[in-house]
Amino acid sequence: MSSPAKLITAVAVACGFLVAVLAALWLVIGAGLEAPEQALLAGLLERRVGALLMIVFAAWVFLFLMLRAAYEFLLLPLARAAEEAAALLERPTVRLSPQGSRELQDLIGAVNRVAVQREAREAAIEAQIRAANAAAEADRNRFAVLMSELAQGVIVCNLDGRVLLYNRRARALFAGSPGHGMAALGLGRSIYGIFDRHLIAYALEHIAARRRSHGHFVTATESGRLLRVLVVPIPEAGAASEDGAGTGISGYMTMIEDMTETFDSESTRDRLLQDLTESSRGPVANLRAAAETLYDYADMDAEDHQRFLAVVRDEAEGLAGRIEAAARTYAAVLKARWPLEDMLGADLLTAACRRIADRCPLQVSLDEVDGGVWIKVDGFSMLQAMSYLAARLHDEYRIRDLKLRLSRDGAMAHIDLIWSGVFMSTETVMQWELDSMNAAGEATPLTVRDVVERNAGEVWFQRDHASYRAFFRFLLPAVSAQEAGVSGAAGAMVDSRPEFYDFDLFKGEETDLALDDRLLAQLAYTVFDTETTGLEPSAGDEIIQIGAVRIVNRRLLRHEAFDQLIDPQRSLPAQSVKIHGITAEMLAGQPPIARVLPIFRAFVADTVLVAHNAAFDMRFLELKEAATGIRFDRPVLDTFLLSAVLFPNQETHRLEAIAERLGVSVLGRHTAVGDAIVTAEVFLKMLPLLVERGIRTLGAAREASEKTYHARIRY
Repeated sequence: MSSPAKLITAVAVACGFLVAVLAALWLVIGAGLEAPEQALLAGLLERRVGALLMIVFAAWVFLFLMLRAAYEFLLLPLARAAEEAAALLERPTVRLSPQGSRELQDLIGAVNRVAVQREAREAAIEAQIRAANAAAEADRNRFAVLMSELAQGVIVCNLDGRVLLYNRRARALFAGSPGHGMAALGLGRSIYGIFDRHLIAYALEHIAARRRSHGHFVTATESGRLLRVLVVPIPEAGAASEDGAGTGISGYMTMIEDMTETFDSESTRDRLLQDLTESSRGPVANLRAAAETLYDYADMDAEDHQRFLAVVRDEAEGLAGRIEAAARTYAAVLKARWPLEDMLGADLLTAACRRIADRCPLQVSLDEVDGGVWIKVDGFSMLQAMSYLAARLHDEYRIRDLKLRLSRDGAMAHIDLIWSGVFMSTETVMQWELDSMNAAGEATPLTVRDVVERNAGEVWFQRDHASYRAFFRFLLPAVSAQEAGVSGAAGAMVDSRPEFYDFDLFKGEETDLALDDRLLAQLAYTVFDTETTGLEPSAGDEIIQIGAVRIVNRRLLRHEAFDQLIDPQRSLPAQSVKIHGITAEMLAGQPPIARVLPIFRAFVADTVLVAHNAAFDMRFLELKEAATGIRFDRPVLDTFLLSAVLFPNQETHRLEAIAERLGVSVLGRHTAVGDAIVTAEVFLKMLPLLVERGIRTLGAAREASEKTYHARIRY
């Protein structure tokens, strides 16, 4: 029973007791009187009934005030202290607030002293644990970096097909294709959302039947990429790997190689060879026939001799042209196969500034650099080319000040090396482009033209007579941030050492239990938040942003985030912009809700939804069911209601107040992803507190939430 309920019960009992005393007093007094005396007493009481009622009311008020004072002075401080003590279990730095009677304050002081001792003892234990785990952590770092930088995609699964490890390359391979984005690949998700179940089964059966250490298959993604997948079984501890696919194996690893470009280039090469062969048969036959005729009939007249020589000349020229065209085409194929990487253009220019300054006595600075431009380039060869040109400018024309500029024009990025005061001739520029690069003690047989062509770009020299400046301009292929593997806020949240693995997931799930009967700690969650045009979903307000993160095995996976702006297709009220900072310009060109909801539904698949004041967010989603056909029928937990369960005596259950209560830092409020991260951290802090209250399963948490007063709120 809650503390307010206890106060109401106590007042009701006191009122009943007062009524019972008055009734007993009447019975006792009236029982010893004769009838005339009783009539006299009744008349006296009738004449004084107003005064008696006032006395009874005053007594009731006095009793209520006394009980309320006792409740606020004794019971309520004790209940609040108990809730603060529960929070102290999750946040050792918290201290109970002195309140209530002197005796209670003395008890709170003693608890705080115990907390100080406990914190010091835990700090000492944690220091010992950190020292003991230093070597293991270093190994984990090396492992994570190694996996992250592998050229092949790697995905490790348990026998149920649940993903427990993947690296950056695997993430990039399945990002951006329809249905195969972040919703398909993630810790705890099923690999069968990416590969057909029968392909994996085929590879494992091949391993078992042939006693091989691996199996493989080739498949294509929906985006058209051709993948070669190597499947390697992971044996259980102490089990031999040849025990078969069903016994002695705890899981399997898939190593994925993108064969698209190799296949395309080999197909192009094969077509070139076939075309060259087919197109050469006729000319070679004509040449042979003409040569044999000239040899066999050496005494033919001059006119025929010239005619056969013309045939030889024409066929030879045609054959040479075909061979030259094939060579140019194949050279383009080889050029396309040059290993290029996606990188931020600003990073390349920053590195160029350092490299040029180290090798030449030049003042190098950045000028008008677009920080959002990504390029596909071989960074080292481009640095060599820019350093070489800078060195020649200094050595031959005494240029001492150089500026680097970066911009984008359509599908190409422009990198300019700008200087003032000196122009050179076009012949000199062409000579620089064709000379082998040899400057500042570094030599390479490549030319600037070679480097530019291998980077699928162009270079030219341009003069600006108005400003008396000149520049070399490199035109290089530009890529979008999404193509480069970066997606807005989600990309910014990727740590320097991302943790894309959780080996605890080798343990199987309790799939035989109903969802409501499964333990909270064993479930996967999607914590989400929305930003909207207003607070009235039924009055036409719309969602303008959805942000979400995942929790798997009690870990917050910040890198597996969903963050999408949405065109509400209506005006944006000024008062809402002040809250979330999202402007109409930011929403221009964004997809409508009908395109976003299917992707978000795939992202939350097989997880429990978590939100703060979930009734508000879910109402927006429910109102879109009829128009989109997308229904969010996953179970929902609300941190607002769970806070009311855990802290029923607190005055507020706002997200900031709960975060402060549980020691969670609040960053990025009123952005969808920022609020989702704070909510997720709060929810993780709540899980052990719920267990202490006996709330261990999803069903128990939902039932407890529905019993709170705040569960009556509707939108």
